[in-house]
Formats: sequence, structure tokens, C-alpha cells
Amino acid sequence: MLLEDIKSPADLKELSYKELDELAGELRETIIKGVSAGGGHLASNLGVVELSIALHYVFDTPKDKIIWDVGHQCYTHKLLTGRYEKFSTLRRYKGISGFPKRSESPYDAFGTGHSSTSISAATGIIEARDKKGETYKVIAVIGDGAMTAGLAFEGLNHAGQLKKDLIVVLNDNEMSISRNVGALSSYLNRILTGEMFQRFKKDTKNLIESIPKLGVPVARFAQKLEESLKGLFLPGILFEELGFNYIGPIDGHNIELLIETFKKIKHLEHPTLIHVITKKGKGYEFSEKDPCVFHGIGPFEPETGSPLSSSVTYSDVFGRALTRLAEDNPKVIAISAAMKEGTGLTSFAEKYPDRFYDVGIAEPHAVTFAAGLAIEGMRPVVAIYSTFLQRAYDEIVHDVCLQNLPVVFAIDRAGIVGEDGPTHQGAFDISYLRHIPNIVVMAPKDASELEAMLSLALKHNGPVAIRYPRGKASEPSVVSTNSFGIGESEVLKEGDDIALLAIGNTVQSVLSASERLEKDGISTMVVNMRFVKPLDKELIRSVALKLKKIITIEENTIQGGFGSAVLECINKMGIHDAEVKMLGIPDEFVEQGTQAELRKKYGIDEEGIYSTAVSFIKEGVKAKL
Repeated sequence: MLLEDIKSPADLKELSYKELDELAGELRETIIKGVSAGGGHLASNLGVVELSIALHYVFDTPKDKIIWDVGHQCYTHKLLTGRYEKFSTLRRYKGISGFPKRSESPYDAFGTGHSSTSISAATGIIEARDKKGETYKVIAVIGDGAMTAGLAFEGLNHAGQLKKDLIVVLNDNEMSISRNVGALSSYLNRILTGEMFQRFKKDTKNLIESIPKLGVPVARFAQKLEESLKGLFLPGILFEELGFNYIGPIDGHNIELLIETFKKIKHLEHPTLIHVITKKGKGYEFSEKDPCVFHGIGPFEPETGSPLSSSVTYSDVFGRALTRLAEDNPKVIAISAAMKEGTGLTSFAEKYPDRFYDVGIAEPHAVTFAAGLAIEGMRPVVAIYSTFLQRAYDEIVHDVCLQNLPVVFAIDRAGIVGEDGPTHQGAFDISYLRHIPNIVVMAPKDASELEAMLSLALKHNGPVAIRYPRGKASEPSVVSTNSFGIGESEVLKEGDDIALLAIGNTVQSVLSASERLEKDGISTMVVNMRFVKPLDKELIRSVALKLKKIITIEENTIQGGFGSAVLECINKMGIHDAEVKMLGIPDEFVEQGTQAELRKKYGIDEEGIYSTAVSFIKEGVKAKL
């Protein structure tokens, strides 16, 4: 097996083109096996196998730096850079990350996880390189989806202005332009990257400009003629206008062609964009047929492509509820930022195609677009993962909340997400939302409460955020009422010794912990707070005056979170003898691991809540003695 002998990219350079093709097959088998066992990003990684091989074959990494935009396509990169033996630990607790991570390897030149950052980061690295007088190449690999974000074009604009030797590889896996891949495209690419063409282009320009008076106008005419001729065949004029030399499109699965191309452009001294056409999910029939399903997937059966487990998720519940509510309200609009499937909006889009908008990877635009809809009487619902909504903070503040517009934020993947690691954990949304005036922030304890909250949000005349976790939707474990108004909490269990105030999906663990505490003779009050903002102040007052000992539980960073809000409330009321302990995520980024492993680590699972409560009670007993 060739892959077993690849300890670093230097080993690639000893292989023939035929052996490199064999290696590509081995890499795909390894990736399919690894992802089927532990989950991960499959289709995106299968699509860039040859591209990854060619980059490491031509460039001198880690001296030369490859920046993988988003980073969910870096599995081949990791396998070729000394991490083959650790690949079985991919995305597991204490294992290797599913994204580039600088602390993991010198080959991971820039940490990524969110899209469209590569060009800006690469431009900064090149500027620092030149200021230090060093020499190496910097390559940004960005997908066509990530190229839709404004940040990517901001980076292109600046890089084109600086005129440095940045190389951008546009990995395009959209089939709509597949006709450009073939003999003609390859022929044009060889011409445009060839030394003769580059020298002719430069020498002709210098010659014409040297002619007195007529030089500059003629040079401009020659340039426009060249652009017009290229525009007949190539879609790269936009990049040329931004200051980049455009090459492509070329077949991203032809290793020999990729290597030939990279070798020819390696020594160019101006910004260059290589347009590469790839097939997402290539080499595995199930991912080729449905790359969206196999983009990010849990463990599955390799022979059939079937998931090893299936259940109704909070995303499913949200999507079904919104579709149902839209039947009676034609003003309901659903908005996604390139995550239709992930946020559960597939059925909505199918039933109401004229009321569904996928704006691409453009979260700030999604929010301000929703504000515009709301201004004119629509009821927009923006469904975005918690970690990605961070990118639209200013728009939430300025365009929605300042104008007090009825926009609903359906915040998926809130709290601990799991194996995707620190770039994807939804640990900050309570903190970055609750201090904004006018917004309502709530979190359901189970599936039925999510449906009720969505219905309530669509009736509220102002901005609302509903946060809910990744994974299986909890069914009601206690008799509960879903008839409630803004700011109304729910006492699930009365008690006299200690109060557990829970928000969102932590309620289930709190109820389980309270049963154990009762068996130990500790009378426990359990409250499903439902709302972070506005808080149920009267309930908090009564709890603080009666029980004195309070524990708040949340899946959010403690700083500025739900527990902090409760403390602020009690302090403002002037109740100084109530003791409050806060359970949540401490002042650190949450690493990768299963949700269960991470909840245990931070003491917000059943055992952690139980242990904290027991210790809290014992502290009081010792104080009395």
C-alpha cells in the first residue's frame, strides 16, 4: 500500500504519475473507511484528493503554505503530512481535528472552520513574509461556495491591489460549468500558462508602451482585445479585473495536468487564480449521487451508504413546524445561508419555493435581507447555526434590533455541537445576544416546546431568537404546558432545599439529577426558565427569597450567559443572602469530542449537576457547624 509509506509530502515526489493515481484511490478508500466509522465531511474530501496530491507534489510544504478555506476538505492533506497513523482518531476526543489546526501540525498553516477566510489570511501572510525578507509561496484553496461570501471578494480586491505573488485555487464542484472541462479547456490552459505566452504578453506590452505618444492607448487597446478574446472561452474576466491572472478551468481530477499547471505558475510574480473543476463526492457512488447528504454525515454503512442510526432531530422539528405554520400565514419567509438541508428547511423549500431563499454563505446579507422583508410586513425566519450567526453580529444589532423588526432567528446547533470542534461549538450565542436591546431570547427544553416557541415568535412584534441544540429532539419527560407568553418560566418540580434553574436542553439532565437528589433526601426545585431575555423576574425573586441556594445550568459560556443574567437580576433586586452557582462552559474554547464527553467534562450532564448540588448543600451544613 503506497499510502503507508507516505510520511511527508517529500515522499510524493518519488512517485510516478501512475503511482500517484493509485495513491488517489487508496486515499479515497481510507477516507471512506474513516468517515463511515466516526462521521465527518465526506463528499468535500473525496472531491479534492487529486488536487491535494498535486499541491503537495509541486510546492515545498510546510515552507510553502497552503491555506484551506473552511478546512472541511483537508483529510487528504492530513494523510499526506504525517497523520496517517492517527487518522482513526479523526474528530474524536483528544484525537486529530477535522479541520486545519496550527497546534496540530506545521503543515496546517492557518486554522480554519468558517468559510471565506483563506484569501484574506493568505494576503496577510504574504505581506508579513515580504516585510521579514523571506521567500516562500502562499496558496489559498477556496471553494465556489465560499467564494460567494463578501469576505472572499474583499480579500481578492486587496490582494489584486498589492500585486503580490498570491496563488488562489478556486475549487469549483458545480456541475453547471462542467462543459468547460475537456480538450479545448486543457489546450487553452496550456497556452495561457506556457512560458511563451507569458513572455509574449509581457514583451508585447513593453514594446507597444515604448512607442512615443501612441504607446499607452495602443497597449490599452491590445489589453482589451486580449480580454475580449479570452472572454469568448473563459469565465475569468471578473478575476482579471480584480488584478489576478486567470488560469482555467482545468480538470481537477487529472493529476498530471494539475502538476503541470502548478509547476508553470509557481514562479509567476503576480496574483494568479487557478480555476479547478472537481466532482464533489468523487469515487463513492452514494456521495456522487447525493453530495449534500454526504457533505457532513454521521457513521454509516460503507456498502450501502445507509446511516447506522437515525432519529428525529431538532432541525427536523423546526422545519416541519415552520412549514405547518406557513400554511396559515402567507407572510412567513424562510432564509438559509447555504444550509437548507442542515437547518431542516428542505420540505419548506419544496412546498413554498417562492417563500424560501438560500442566500449562499452570506450570513450578514441574510440578516439584513430579512430586515428589509420585515420592514414591508413579512415575517422572515433566518435559520443559521449558532457559530455562523456570529458573523452577522453587527447586522443583528444595527439592522434588526435597533429598528425593533419582527425577525425570527432560528439558531440551530446551539451549545455543545461535538466532534467538529472549537470552530463549530455554539457556545456564545446567549452572551452575544442577550445584551442587545429589544431582542427576546428563548430556548426549548424539548421538541414540543420548540414548536410552541416558534409559533409564539411569529406573533411577537419584535426580534426573537430561539436557540436549540444539535441532535435528537427530546420528547417531553414531564407533564408540561405549551401555553405561555413572553418571559414566562415553568416550575417543573417544587422543593425546599435547593433550586435548579435550567435553560434549553439542560432541563432533561436537571430532572434526572433532581431524582437522585430526592433519593438522598435533598428536596429540589426544578425550573424550566424558557427565556434568557426577558427573565421571569418574579419567579427568580421568589426562589431567591425562599431557597437561598440556586444553581443555574446552561450550554453556553458562563461569561455573559444565562447564569450571569440571573445573578444580575438578583443583585438588582437587592437580595444579598442568596447563593448562586453557575454551571456552563468556562472561559475556554470547547475542543472536539462527543456531546456526552464534553458535557461530562464541564459538569453539565446528570452526574455533574448532581455532584455540584450535593457539594453545595454540604457547604451550607459545614457553615452552620
